[in-house]
Amino acid sequence: MSIADEPPPDPAMNALADAALSARIRRAARQEQFLTVLSAEDAAARWRAALDPRPLGAEIVSLAAAHGRVTAGSVFAACDAPPFDRASMDGFAVRADDTSGADDASPRRLRLNAEVLACGVAPGIELRPGSATAISTGGMLPRGADAVVAIEHTDFADTADGLVISVRRAVMPGAAVGFAGSDISRGELLLHSGIPITSREIGMLAAAGLSQVSVVRRPRVAILSTGDELVPPGRLLPPGGIYDSNAAILAAAVVEHGGEPVLGEILPDDEAVLWAALRRAVETADLVVMSGGTSKGAGDVSHRVLARLEPPGVLVHGVALKPGKPLCLAVSGKTPVAILPGFPTSAVFTFTHFVAPVLRALAGLTRAAETEVDATLAVRTPSELGRTEYVMVSLAEAPQGGLAAWPLGKGSGSVTAFSQADGFFEIAALDQGADAGSRQRVRRIGAAAPLPELHVVGSQDIGLDAVLELLAAEGVRARTLAAGSLGGLAAARRGACDIAPAHLLDPKTGTYNTPFLTPGLRLVPGWRRVQGVVFRPGDPRFEGLDGAQAVRRAAADATCLLVNRNAGSGTRILLDQLLDGARPSGYPNQPKSHNAVAAAVAQGRADWGVAIEPVAALYGLGFLPLRPEFYDLFVPETRLERPAVQAFLRILASDAAKSKLRELGMTPTAAGDRG
Repeated sequence: MSIADEPPPDPAMNALADAALSARIRRAARQEQFLTVLSAEDAAARWRAALDPRPLGAEIVSLAAAHGRVTAGSVFAACDAPPFDRASMDGFAVRADDTSGADDASPRRLRLNAEVLACGVAPGIELRPGSATAISTGGMLPRGADAVVAIEHTDFADTADGLVISVRRAVMPGAAVGFAGSDISRGELLLHSGIPITSREIGMLAAAGLSQVSVVRRPRVAILSTGDELVPPGRLLPPGGIYDSNAAILAAAVVEHGGEPVLGEILPDDEAVLWAALRRAVETADLVVMSGGTSKGAGDVSHRVLARLEPPGVLVHGVALKPGKPLCLAVSGKTPVAILPGFPTSAVFTFTHFVAPVLRALAGLTRAAETEVDATLAVRTPSELGRTEYVMVSLAEAPQGGLAAWPLGKGSGSVTAFSQADGFFEIAALDQGADAGSRQRVRRIGAAAPLPELHVVGSQDIGLDAVLELLAAEGVRARTLAAGSLGGLAAARRGACDIAPAHLLDPKTGTYNTPFLTPGLRLVPGWRRVQGVVFRPGDPRFEGLDGAQAVRRAAADATCLLVNRNAGSGTRILLDQLLDGARPSGYPNQPKSHNAVAAAVAQGRADWGVAIEPVAALYGLGFLPLRPEFYDLFVPETRLERPAVQAFLRILASDAAKSKLRELGMTPTAAGDRG
């Protein structure tokens, strides 16, 4: 047929063709108006500015299902760990005073009690002066015992007077004893919100009596694969078809970054089908990821579907990356939507660079950190000769710059040391320790977590936990090391910490904390709390007395057993002042926390001690007030202007913090209010 023989053009058909062409031109024009190539930094900033990438809501899961999740709120211990004073080696429970001066030439003979305290056996015989009780590692110390002597430092004999042991090595009070609550204290804040849970945290939570935990809900991520050429793996490939590898890659990446992938069917390059699938995904998922169809080719329609989303809609279409230029980023209402390039390499690259940070924020996760760092050891760390030792450390900014490594100081029975550590360093078998100031190569643990912004060293207190939890809610992470009031003061004077909480009583002036100020330190008022005598309700030796009377009578009664506090603690300083040189029965027994004191009294291993009122209430003990004390905060002036310190001081002065402190029985104080 010649051209002359062709029928004349149909006007109606020409009109339809012109309309289709016009529609394609309009779509192309619409595409061009948002296809503006941005830098990677500008693209990420524009997308995140339209988002609210905060952790999602909470859900309760069992510990078995908690691995890889993130805490959604504060987690507190349900019990002490260990729940009682226990032996940390096989040997004999003794009174340390009974071993004084013992050596190979002059052993001390002790009568052996008729029981063996294996694990799980409750003591039935009180340890009297001049006696000892066989005990296994983990066994519960009997009433009256304050130390354990190793079995290899004793000799056994069966005499006419009964079974005896000869002790050839003197021990100090507390030797080979793990005190109740020395690792975990009942009611202790174990984990702040936003902490990733690994096997280390799960072990700690289980040891603290918890069977479940509140965690951040995993973000549901809808993964939509688009393209007429895509075929599910395992099926026969038609001509021109390719296997859909992106869906599998992206689903695995979603899991790695804390999300829950929701896979749909492969979608054809059809706008109506894509729009229906995208609309369902936006309504049901927390984040939507599509792959393919973002370029300007004839079959690329995904970017046109995005133009129909709710505002703010498309924010980025085109990024100056290789690979990854066709990336398209949008937000529909509050739901992030990303269309990744179709090529697998480009898809993975852009997912990691742009989508993963948003996904991790929704899941409550943070970015990864280095695996090894150099740090300066903050304090000398002794080590047993002949054994390689791995020392768990917390990392913080060093006064001279760089990082400082603070040994955690908890023993092999601790389940929290590994959880709280930022890393560890090695002391060789032929070394007797590592010197303060030495450079150490620290291998990181949980490298995805950044270092805390605030480093707190000193006296621990439940009021401090409450203030730090409010701080954590604002995104400022803190690390606390319980070193006692004097230990914290020493760290503050060296400029080695941001804040040093203390309650130090000056016996000469009767004033708390201010007499210990030295140049370079600022004293920030904290709160008042009440110290008092704790005892078991119904004990007639304490009924009807005030605190001072109770101390005097208990100290004079040899059958009334004291549980003391460690030297350097503010409570110990107060008690020594009240005792005025007296050394009552049980005085050498010196655990390091209020909880350990309360646990010893509640369990009948001691009859009285000194602790703060909230802890007495927690253990159901009687409480006789002694005096209010001031719990204040020493701050090195060189660190006063640090953003984290300023944030802490602002929170401390807030109404929310004051309300929390009052709920705990504390009284917030201000400058000049010294009682």
